[in-house]
Amino acid sequence: DRSWGMLLVDVDNLKLVNDTFGHGAGDALIQVVARRMAATMPSEATFRLGGDEFAIILHDGPEPDLAAKAEDILREIKRPAQCDGHVVFPAASVGGAIAEIDETPEQVRHNADVALYHGKERNRGQYTPYHTGLGTALTRRFRAIRDVSVALAQDRIDAHYQPILRLDTREIVGFEALCRMTTAAGEVVSAANFHDATLDAQVASELTERMLSRVAADVRHWLDMGLPFQHVGINLSAADFHAGHLQERLCSAFAAAGIPLKHVIIEVTESVYLGQGDHVVANEIKAMRSRGLRVALDDFGTGFASLTHLLTVPVDIIKIDKSFVDRLVPGDAGAVIIEGLMGITEKLGIRVVAEGIETEMQAEHLRALGCMLGQGYLFHKAVDRHSAAWLLREFGQHYKSDGQAMSRLA
Repeated sequence: DRSWGMLLVDVDNLKLVNDTFGHGAGDALIQVVARRMAATMPSEATFRLGGDEFAIILHDGPEPDLAAKAEDILREIKRPAQCDGHVVFPAASVGGAIAEIDETPEQVRHNADVALYHGKERNRGQYTPYHTGLGTALTRRFRAIRDVSVALAQDRIDAHYQPILRLDTREIVGFEALCRMTTAAGEVVSAANFHDATLDAQVASELTERMLSRVAADVRHWLDMGLPFQHVGINLSAADFHAGHLQERLCSAFAAAGIPLKHVIIEVTESVYLGQGDHVVANEIKAMRSRGLRVALDDFGTGFASLTHLLTVPVDIIKIDKSFVDRLVPGDAGAVIIEGLMGITEKLGIRVVAEGIETEMQAEHLRALGCMLGQGYLFHKAVDRHSAAWLLREFGQHYKSDGQAMSRLA
């Protein structure tokens, strides 16, 4: 008859520890987490459910303070540990739910599981409490996962291409490859309509594999046609970085089509670039650049950006987010920030592309500030491969007789 609640604890990055140091280290990590939880919480209320997932049942006071208990657990767990001869920094994600009137224990556990699932995707390494809206979000995500899985099986996922142009000559210097899904009714929808599905690691991996194969085939076709093609940008999600073997997947896809990596740019959003609590993304970016792949920091200025990170994890290109371009009016701070960014990136040898250009005034203002590359509806929306080939033929930046491009993105 007492008020009670449940915490579910899931160890983060166990697969990474297993793959890096071996399963002995992974087993030791689970044991370390178990001992530290048992030392922090009442041992009779702490359970291992299986694998790397634990449960804690709390019923102290009129209503258990799940958030405070979760913080105690996370603080205790994250101390460095010796695991089978290796130093590991343990981390975990926690989801929690309070038992409401008339809720069964099974429902409380389900609610805590929903919170944990949401936290693993959005707030890894932290505590996520359950609330009613999370169940709705999870249902929406599962529906998106189902729709995308069916679309992949029925070959309704394809690549479309938005041109990147020089703002002075309006010549096309490259494309950004964008994922598009054709619905069962025949409507072509953008990735924003099924973004929730990309939070699932398996679906994200399958989408990336499909995009890599389609883009590689299209680039090979354009090169064989003798079109003035320079490069294509491909977007990667956080799940792509954590799935493992990312470099090999990228390089083998283009090597199989006989495409040099100089034609490929990897686009990573700020939320992926700086939003993870570990070094997986940073290490992968460094490794990809060492292999000759160029990396663009997408949606720059929307949240996590810090220019100091460009010193430790350099990129080749910065793409200014549309929210800055929209504010390009005399006296606005957005213009001052872009002008300052142009000076900094020029000294660092980083190229800049402005996204979301919709008016001639914006294009001219960007040119005046020193930004020479852009994309947006003013020039063209994303088009299919056949229209992209036509755009290259008509507006692609041609080469001088000495074989050098008039102006390159990088």
